[in-house]
Amino acid sequence: MACIELLLPYRELSVDRVSRWPTNWGIVVLDAVLVRLIFPIGGVGLAYWAQSQGFGVLNWVGWHGWSAAVLAFLILDLAVWFQHWAAHKVPLLWRLHQVHHADGDMDVTTALRFHPFEILLSFVWKALVIVLLGAPVEAVLVFEIVLNGAAMFNHANASLPKGLDRVLRWGIVTPDMHRVHHSAEPCETDSNYGFNLSIWDRIFNTYTQQPAKGHLGMTVGLSKDMAVGARKFHWSLALPFRPLEMRRRRKSSDGK
Repeated sequence: MACIELLLPYRELSVDRVSRWPTNWGIVVLDAVLVRLIFPIGGVGLAYWAQSQGFGVLNWVGWHGWSAAVLAFLILDLAVWFQHWAAHKVPLLWRLHQVHHADGDMDVTTALRFHPFEILLSFVWKALVIVLLGAPVEAVLVFEIVLNGAAMFNHANASLPKGLDRVLRWGIVTPDMHRVHHSAEPCETDSNYGFNLSIWDRIFNTYTQQPAKGHLGMTVGLSKDMAVGARKFHWSLALPFRPLEMRRRRKSSDGK
């Protein structure tokens, strides 16, 4: 996806990659190290433990095979959608999640730009779902691969042919669909929460088809000032501990 962005970029970036990528990749490395140190067993390891102990709903009811794997995949995808929705609705979670949205441009590195505390909470949430569900090991492995691949795909600074995009987004989240979610317009940011399957946004009425100003005219990020700060590693890590000005503005715009 990075190569496609480089050769066939869809939107002109506001700043060059050298100004953004060191911070974004620095956050990615920090996240990976912390998760591996604190949760060395990983999601697949937890699934194996639950299976070996006969723990979890699917194991209790004796549901195995492809049907159990598909159901587990769908439930895990819904769990991630719900987590993302909650990250926008719960002020404490938004403090962390705004690090992802503060990026003033959107490309493949934005897909992995999450505050370490959010990554750790995300793992705890997925771990609970995996263990309580008794998700099959194979389903968890495939889900983790698909989730990460899909996130990099739909955050990429690329665009599919409109006809193909229109067909694909009935099943999966495309770059154009997810770009709406990174709009500076609050009503657009509060939509299109999906990372992989697009069905959840349609079911829960959080789907926005296109940005009001178009994909080339829309503003990505939260504000110009935050976009400048987001290029700095220490600023990004400290962002959750700053005043929630953006959240207050979003609430007032909704009349809440």
